[in-house]
Amino acid sequence: MFEELSRFFDTALGLGLENDRIGVLQMSLRALVVFLAAIAMLKIGDKRFMGRSTALDAALGIIFGSVVSRAITGNAPFGPTLAAGLVLVLIHWVLASIAFRSHGFGNLIKGRNQLLVRDGEPLRDELRKTHVTEHDLNEALRKEGEPADLSRVREAHLERDGKISVITR
Repeated sequence: MFEELSRFFDTALGLGLENDRIGVLQMSLRALVVFLAAIAMLKIGDKRFMGRSTALDAALGIIFGSVVSRAITGNAPFGPTLAAGLVLVLIHWVLASIAFRSHGFGNLIKGRNQLLVRDGEPLRDELRKTHVTEHDLNEALRKEGEPADLSRVREAHLERDGKISVITR
């Protein structure tokens, strides 16, 4: 029974074929199986994994997509490629769990926010280090529905996800 099922999947998915020999139906079925497997793997991870909350999340998301896509195109063995995708999700989960328990580790792998404006005064050194302009700060204010007037800003931060948050007076 197991051998018959194995042969069925080998044929249906084109397992063992060179990637240039995989047919349209086989590649389509691979895409479906990889999509379902990727969704299942991402359920194991946390919601931020593909939300690209931090550089860590973005990097792992890109690597994850690159790895599992190889299972569709046949550029890598099907099963081991899906296993590698699962390992990436588990690595992310472990790192996120450690970061939750250790603020220092979280800052190390996710970064930290940076204060850009204090009491209406732009902190020039921080703006220069972060490559944020006053135009960027004004844009953040407008997105918050505020007038583009830094004198009304109590604090502005460049957050770990790259967005600018503003606290007005």
